[in-house]
Amino acid sequence: MIEKLKTWAKHLKHYLYALYLAYHHKDVPIVAKIMAVIVVSYALSPVDLIPDFIPIIGYLDDFILLPLGIALAIKLIPEEIWSECKNKAQQATLRSLPRSKTAAFVVISIWIIIAVLIFRMFY
Repeated sequence: MIEKLKTWAKHLKHYLYALYLAYHHKDVPIVAKIMAVIVVSYALSPVDLIPDFIPIIGYLDDFILLPLGIALAIKLIPEEIWSECKNKAQQATLRSLPRSKTAAFVVISIWIIIAVLIFRMFY
């Protein structure tokens, strides 16, 4: 079970890098680029939309939302371009993925907006 999770995490890292490469590819449609940048930014964000300390649903984004976002982004990218980007990502030596401060800012902003809306509902 642990080996499967390690393998899944390694593939996830390569898929995220492949999405990053696809974003920079000139022939990828704009909708696919937008989805790719959202998924990659969220994955690299040090802040989760659903904090991990919340029991069960705290890991929802890590195990369900992120893979679904990756799958959607991949479907939007033309197959030949995705194959090319995936091959480049697999050939690259990735020790770890960087963190995105911009993505963290976006996620924190979403939390602040939600908090303000909830506050305004009750007052």
